[in-house]
Amino acid sequence: MAKIVYGGFQHETNTFAPDLADWAAFQAGGGWPGLVSGEKLWPTIRGSNIPAAGFVQAALDAGDEVVPTTWCAASPSAHVERETYERIAALILDGIQQALPVDAVYLDLHGAMVAQHFDDGEGELLRRVRALVGSGVPVIATLDLHANVTTRMLSEADMLVAYRTYPHVDMAETGVRAYSQLQRRLQTGKRPAMAVQRLPYLVPICWQCTDIEPAKTLYQQLEAGETPDTHISFATGFPAADFEECSPVLWAYADTQAHADALLAPLAQAALAAESHFAGKLYAPAEAVHYAMAHAGSGKPTIIADAQDNPGAGSNSDSTGMLHALVASRAQNAAIGLIVDAASAARAHEAGEGARVRLSLGGKSGVRGDVPCEAEFLVEKISDGKVDATGPYYRGFKLDLGACACLRIEGVRIVVASQKVQMADQAMFRVVGIEPTAQDILVVKSAVHFRADYTPIAREIIVATAPGSMPMVLENLPWSKLKPGIRIDPCGKTFEPVAA
Repeated sequence: MAKIVYGGFQHETNTFAPDLADWAAFQAGGGWPGLVSGEKLWPTIRGSNIPAAGFVQAALDAGDEVVPTTWCAASPSAHVERETYERIAALILDGIQQALPVDAVYLDLHGAMVAQHFDDGEGELLRRVRALVGSGVPVIATLDLHANVTTRMLSEADMLVAYRTYPHVDMAETGVRAYSQLQRRLQTGKRPAMAVQRLPYLVPICWQCTDIEPAKTLYQQLEAGETPDTHISFATGFPAADFEECSPVLWAYADTQAHADALLAPLAQAALAAESHFAGKLYAPAEAVHYAMAHAGSGKPTIIADAQDNPGAGSNSDSTGMLHALVASRAQNAAIGLIVDAASAARAHEAGEGARVRLSLGGKSGVRGDVPCEAEFLVEKISDGKVDATGPYYRGFKLDLGACACLRIEGVRIVVASQKVQMADQAMFRVVGIEPTAQDILVVKSAVHFRADYTPIAREIIVATAPGSMPMVLENLPWSKLKPGIRIDPCGKTFEPVAA
């Protein structure tokens, strides 16, 4: 029986986004459980689709002793505030200190966290953990598929294990894989050899989806190349973190360096060859609406991903570009969500169902090219925003959208919420009385995660480029710190720093 201490600190940082992640953001959770410590940790996460839940359950099933520290996550945003980072890191480190001696440390991390004072948030946390427990205690961590894996992260951890699906339906499963790797590490008594390949191009998140090519085949090749004695991971990266090690990374573990190198080589070659295939059609807002209207009446909705205002990538989920396009085009039987505007939701609740209210809806984040929707809306339904998720991405979670409402303007219904949560579950429409399967057009503020629950009901899914903080054409971001020579988009222009 092993004694394993565990914790988690998850944040995906868009350094171009408008708002910092502060203490309150981690307490709220942004769709995930709020910050939790000690004995309350396991009951809070048990049975949910997060890596720590899968890892701990596997360890308990094997008869190991697991000791909790702190687990937390916040909705993607700009940098983690300095004081907040230090406060959470201290909670985890203090928990580890109190648990010593231990046989291993497990951390549920994201891999793309940038703090105000550290570009490599996870690398710094892993450095502190390693300094605390010493070189002889195995330290293993799980990472998001969008991790920007750094040299420090790879050197400080014995093993890093990443998700293999986007939408991330295998988060808990990744925790189970990590536990299996830890068991092997404890049995062998030695750290495995590692091979690493960093790709020379960035990939927009909408084309990283593992349900479509080329990622689909690359991850199939990854799984086929693995053996019971080895491990391979591929993080396609989060391409909105302006620092030198932002990029896709592949890595492999094996008993010898030669074996690790041989294991990684064919997948690395395939990933390099796939560069030009990370591409697809992007629609301007009006173009997307007109396309969807032309296919109305098919019995299934055309789903438009409002990908650039995806709160899962740091945007505030309040831009109105797609809403303006729907109204201007006189779209019928259409719905959009979430537009996060607590003040407008409160006005709707004050007015009550059946009332008409004049609102300045959304458009309050200062996104370039975005303005509020000034109009009169019918309040069709109000709700407390408590959602029991039914789809595979948010599996096991109870979401809190805050006070929310269904507003209607002509043929368009809008889910207005008070809390920022990615529209990745059909129940988030149903909470305000909108049946997603009955619409001709659905606009979802998400880039890819929605596909897990919405693909089965969709006639077709298309990607639109309304204003937001996460461009799908990456050269539109004001980069300044990338590695010189990296291609900003697949087969696109290379980054060259501007001379001071």
